[in-house]
Amino acid sequence: MILQLGLTALLAFYVAWNLGANDVANAMGTSVGSKAVTLRQALIIAGVLEFAGAVLFGHEVSETLATEIVNPAFFVAEPQVLLIGMFSVLLAAGLWLQIATSRGFPVSSSHAVVGAIAGFSWVAVGIQAIDWSLIGTISLAWVVTPLISGTIAALFYSVIKFSILDRQNSIQQLNEWIPWLSTALLSVFGVIVLPKISQPIYTYFHEQLHWNIPKHDLPIGIGAIAAISLTMVSWKQLNGVKQDIIQVEKQLAKFQLLSACFVAFAHGSNDVGNAIAPLAVINYISLNNTVPVDGITIPLWILVLGGAGIVTGLAVWGKKVIATIGEGIIPLQPSAGFCAELATATTILLASRIGIPVSTSHALVGGVVGIGLVQGNKSIQFKTVQGIIMAWLITVPAGALLGATIFAIARYL
Repeated sequence: MILQLGLTALLAFYVAWNLGANDVANAMGTSVGSKAVTLRQALIIAGVLEFAGAVLFGHEVSETLATEIVNPAFFVAEPQVLLIGMFSVLLAAGLWLQIATSRGFPVSSSHAVVGAIAGFSWVAVGIQAIDWSLIGTISLAWVVTPLISGTIAALFYSVIKFSILDRQNSIQQLNEWIPWLSTALLSVFGVIVLPKISQPIYTYFHEQLHWNIPKHDLPIGIGAIAAISLTMVSWKQLNGVKQDIIQVEKQLAKFQLLSACFVAFAHGSNDVGNAIAPLAVINYISLNNTVPVDGITIPLWILVLGGAGIVTGLAVWGKKVIATIGEGIIPLQPSAGFCAELATATTILLASRIGIPVSTSHALVGGVVGIGLVQGNKSIQFKTVQGIIMAWLITVPAGALLGATIFAIARYL
């Protein structure tokens, strides 16, 4: 059992490695492309924040993926079948992510895992084992996510372009817009990150100090202080700066870097589940010789393993997909990168609120293309976009086919 679990842990690390090499470009691709940070700086920043997000908050999505796509109750009589199936999911998702990364295509690790789970479940139990409504929602998200993100990014960028970039007194205009940019940045990303960060603080105040403060007041207060601080620091840095569009872009690069940090943290807390959820199920079955019908708790060592795999994959192979998003679609300036990341976060936040699973890759690519349309069609490399869309369209079917094939071979052996 120890050997089996060790091999599976190694395979989960492999999936997380490929996830880091591919999906982390969602956080840092635009920042590198716009020259807000160097590739080396991006790898360090994303590595730290992705690992922190994965270890601190990665259990929620992992628990969902482990038990919702396929109902574990179908495998109560044969827990080893579910174990073999989750092993097949890990191998299938890892292989597909490695293929996509080798071509530099940003694909959805969530879709790869969901497809692999659906594929093995169909072979193992039958069509009734799959939650087809969830598969349908994911398919619809292929189209809706980039369209919404592209629209929001185009609107954000149009406002900044008209109000700041195209004005002769651009520094003065930026000075006036900084409070609004700070508020927008902290509002969007704060809703994603601050409730999670502030929860331990709230628990301490509520249980230890017996302060009956409303639960939502703490993240709102932290966000307000952060927005005011960011505004004051930015105003100080702009003091005495000459009228120059390069200086405007330099200032917006700092906003973009901050937004990229938030995306990296949120991404680590969300997408690590794609790598470690199957491992968590295998670990549960190995220890209890039964399936997790009543839910599952993710051990800390599995979260750490997933976070370490993401960081390693990012460091070793992440630059290919970063180059595709940051440089292969349109030439990016910090102002454009900031708008793309803000649009991506807004889209994901809206989708989370109504319970629709979406892809960060889809949202970010849609945002970059939306900005390219505002700048003019000639700036968009449509050949690159075409290749990305083709990779999106075949991710779930490819994951399902790989998952089904690997499961059939593994069960036979």
